[in-house]
Amino acid sequence: MKIALLGYGKMGRIIEEKAIQRGHEIIYKKESEGTFEGLEKADVAIDFSVPSAAVTNIKACLDLNIPVISGTTGWLEEYENIVKECKEKQGAFLYGSNFSLGVNIFFELNAHLARIMANFNDYNVSMEEIHHTQKLDAPSGTAITLAQGVIENSEYTSWTLDKAKEKEISITAIRQDSVPGTHSVFYDSPIDQIEIKHTAHSRDGFALGAVIAAEWIIGKKGVFSMKDVLNLNK
Repeated sequence: MKIALLGYGKMGRIIEEKAIQRGHEIIYKKESEGTFEGLEKADVAIDFSVPSAAVTNIKACLDLNIPVISGTTGWLEEYENIVKECKEKQGAFLYGSNFSLGVNIFFELNAHLARIMANFNDYNVSMEEIHHTQKLDAPSGTAITLAQGVIENSEYTSWTLDKAKEKEISITAIRQDSVPGTHSVFYDSPIDQIEIKHTAHSRDGFALGAVIAAEWIIGKKGVFSMKDVLNLNK
């Protein structure tokens, strides 16, 4: 499989390593000032760039009918436009706020717990995410996905980085050196606390998941998520 890397920072380099280990070839790398010349030779593209570049990168792939995987966060105000364009061009697009197998299992656990806790009004939910200081967006895309999982399965309606109002989920975003990603969901009552937590030890899981998603999307048309890749939609 010939892979294009859109974004060649720390994640891009780890993705390259994992892809080569799995027998694939990196035929194109785009850094911030690069052009799209050569992108057309790719079988699939993996975008781990920056929020300001993600939409342009994804559109370039859709224009060339190249399946594209995006793990860039912080651009989701344009997500529905990308979905519409993908469908119009009969392309293939997969966005994941986190490609780690463990995190996607954590998403399912979070949604299941939210359904249970929706019956217990004495508990208030809040979240905390900790990432490396180079991370540009806050809260993380993973934290937003976790919040959305609670919102879809409870009476909560939104999330905030500020002090939570009624039916809002408070998210605390912390930036520390060399932290790949830690996410916690808390349910607090006057008498106790329930906590679920995922801690990433390195970025390898994110990179491997992105390569697996790229392998999976070849030959498909439509808009997908890691739930499709991992067969978690049942």
